[in-house]
Amino acid sequence: MPSKPASSLFPLLLLLSFVLLFIYSFIFGPTTPTTPTSTAKILATRSLACDLFHGKWVLQEPLTEKFSYDETCPFHRNSWNCLKNQRPDMGLINSWKWVPDKCDLPRIDPAAFLSMTRNKNIGLIGDSLNENFIVSFLCILRAADSGAKKWKKKGAWRGGYFPKYNVTVAYHRAVLLAEYRWQPVANDKEGLKGAYRVDVDIPAVDWINITNFYDVLVFNTGHWWGYDKFPKDRPLVFYRGGTEMRPPLGIMDGLKVVVENMVTYIEREFPKKTLKFWRLQSPRHFHGGEWNQNGSCLFNKPLEEDQLDLWFDPSNSGVNKDARQVNNVIREALKDTSFQVVDLTHLSEFRADAHPAVWLGKKDAVAIWGQDCMHWCLPGVPDTWVDILSELIRNSSSQSW
Repeated sequence: MPSKPASSLFPLLLLLSFVLLFIYSFIFGPTTPTTPTSTAKILATRSLACDLFHGKWVLQEPLTEKFSYDETCPFHRNSWNCLKNQRPDMGLINSWKWVPDKCDLPRIDPAAFLSMTRNKNIGLIGDSLNENFIVSFLCILRAADSGAKKWKKKGAWRGGYFPKYNVTVAYHRAVLLAEYRWQPVANDKEGLKGAYRVDVDIPAVDWINITNFYDVLVFNTGHWWGYDKFPKDRPLVFYRGGTEMRPPLGIMDGLKVVVENMVTYIEREFPKKTLKFWRLQSPRHFHGGEWNQNGSCLFNKPLEEDQLDLWFDPSNSGVNKDARQVNNVIREALKDTSFQVVDLTHLSEFRADAHPAVWLGKKDAVAIWGQDCMHWCLPGVPDTWVDILSELIRNSSSQSW
């Protein structure tokens, strides 16, 4: 006959077993399996929550001499090929990594990106800073397809075709985006040599025939909207519907009207599924004067954050104030549109050290044109732009394609 203590212990052990089973199932119980689709959604959500445009540049040690591509890339433009032009400290320039404040920015995987965009076409439209951007893009992607070929069709200024993936990436040069042309005057009255007619509602011929070709579009404009390009004796005159606009518009008002009209045209004429991005300004770093006033950018490290407003705040009236001025106009014009804003301005403002400066590949280039403190050495800062754009495309395509 069992003893009394043993029989009274049995219910207690049974209760304890149920409690332990409950705790185990709560902590280690079955979960909903994570499928590739749900993983993609989680990554997309993280990307949406991550602000890639604010952070800091961190120097990676040891300094790298390994670049994403070298001077032999067939898509290079000579004046930006700082390796070929023997700019010193290219390893240092490329050892600074952009680190967003609250997340990580992975480097683009060229093969994975081209696989994701298989049978798609990507177009960049705007001024030479978008050309600077695309040269970096093409050279990076070539690592995944050595059979890449130069591509110039549909009005493209330059581009590349990647046959292994059937992907085209190309640039269309349209510095004002809208169509413009020179109109001389019969007599040079009041010092006026003529004017540039800008039709604010007509896209430039270089990109007017691409409506159904590109699956991703990246627009920019800004560097030509200044009195250094269009002085008072050769001003911009704005037309809409074939008629000169009255009263005449100043340059910044003209920019706003052009952007508004181009956005309206794009949203009306291009397929809804086309991913549309607008890249904000790439800042200049002229120190001591404008490009034609002996301005220079012979720096060996990025600017500090507390220096940025001194260089770029419009209230300081410095030579580099135009980037933020133009951004303000463009942001206002893009409100309530389907465009995603790609704000590369802030991260690029730091990098006074990364321009071609005097290493331009031609003996007399600096004497004729001055230092280049506007475009960027390649490889260099635009490679980070490519990393950011690829993340934005990956996130957007997971929802749209």
